[in-house]
Amino acid sequence: MARYLCQDRPDILQLEADVLETRPGAVLVASSPFYPGGGGQLPDRGTVAWAGGEAPVTGFAPDAAGVWIELAGDAKVSGRVVMSVDRTFRSLMCEMHTLAHVVNSLVYTGFDGSLLTGVRMSGDGTFSVDFDLPGVDTDRLRGLEAQINDVVARDFPVRIDEMEYGAAQAIPGMFRAKSVAPPPQDDGMIRIVEIVGLDKQACGGTHLHSTGQARAAQVLKVDNKGRQNRRIRIGFAT
Repeated sequence: MARYLCQDRPDILQLEADVLETRPGAVLVASSPFYPGGGGQLPDRGTVAWAGGEAPVTGFAPDAAGVWIELAGDAKVSGRVVMSVDRTFRSLMCEMHTLAHVVNSLVYTGFDGSLLTGVRMSGDGTFSVDFDLPGVDTDRLRGLEAQINDVVARDFPVRIDEMEYGAAQAIPGMFRAKSVAPPPQDDGMIRIVEIVGLDKQACGGTHLHSTGQARAAQVLKVDNKGRQNRRIRIGFAT
């Protein structure tokens, strides 16, 4: 797995770079500020501008050469480009991803190491997290709302680090998903996201600098999705 610039420098939301390859409606660049999506987090939105025009980003397509940026229309880009990340959308994704880690931590520690079975972040400002939780009273899961907001109020810092993949695998709880795990980077390392004093786990997504940057959360719904799966849908308090 390649390492993305946004994982090390999430503050870079506009970048000028050389075009390496191009095809109608897509471009491959030397360096990109965009997060292409993964781990339940939606890909970044934004634009690419060049001497001949500008187009919104519609998606990303990884291959052996790198991650192609797909554009609206079939323009053929050349020369240097300026890539601009939609700041508001990136901020929303960071906020929801950090809160998803908070929920994950509270369920993992409060429900006997229950594992994650899915994460879905939405552009409407809601997200859902699924857990392997057979027989759990839904009122207990609704009660997580107060705990989530306590973590927000206490403003825990969020720190990014990395660890050798094999060493991370040997630590219980470093990988939280029941059936999938983030792949190692090309150098054999794995990215670790730590909410200092609360949680530490492998993750490739973008995050807030601290939990206090998030808005107060609200548990909107708890659903039974099958015999064992429980889905917690979360939004922001109004």
